Amino acid sequence: MKLGLDITPDLVAVMAAEIKAGEKAVSAAMREAGTDLKAAWRGQITQAGLGRRLANSIRSQTYPKAGESLKAAALVWSKAPEIVGAHDTGPLIRSKDGFWLAIPTAAAGKGLKGGRITPGEWERRRGLRLRFVYRRRGPSLLVADGRLNSRGLGVASRSKTGRGKATVPIFLLVPQVKLAKRLDLARDAERAQAAVPGLIVANWVENKR
Repeated sequence: MKLGLDITPDLVAVMAAEIKAGEKAVSAAMREAGTDLKAAWRGQITQAGLGRRLANSIRSQTYPKAGESLKAAALVWSKAPEIVGAHDTGPLIRSKDGFWLAIPTAAAGKGLKGGRITPGEWERRRGLRLRFVYRRRGPSLLVADGRLNSRGLGVASRSKTGRGKATVPIFLLVPQVKLAKRLDLARDAERAQAAVPGLIVANWVENKR
């Protein structure tokens, strides 16, 4: 007596199709998770008032870049890691030289590139020398003997008689600054990671329809 076994559909074809569906599901899930995390980090940065430019420094990439794989992965990073990392951890910042940190007041204005101006740049642009004023209580100062213009910026006095001339605080001098923690990137990363299994299942089911 001869017995025959005929499997319909073909078992090898079924397994191959299941693996293909799995590759598509994992790759799609990682793309979605990476995109969602990028959007969440950008949203945090914008809501913290740190600007659209810094928010747009957050990027994402899925690997492999082409095709699908059961080992697909997503990477989310910032092109300005030091700035984003500082706002995420809230570090204690000290002067590199071990002296003072110069914090510009509103009268100092902005640097040429729109960022924080330094005492050296301020003196070059305003043509005035800054004078150190020590205070026992509160931060010491770098001041300029000039005046405030209509925009509230410290500038040289035009008066020959001294009228309107004032001592204008330009920089506050402090030994260290504790940067406020304004971001919680780990929170969103944990949420994205926890969502991955559900995304894989949802995409696997979708691919089999």
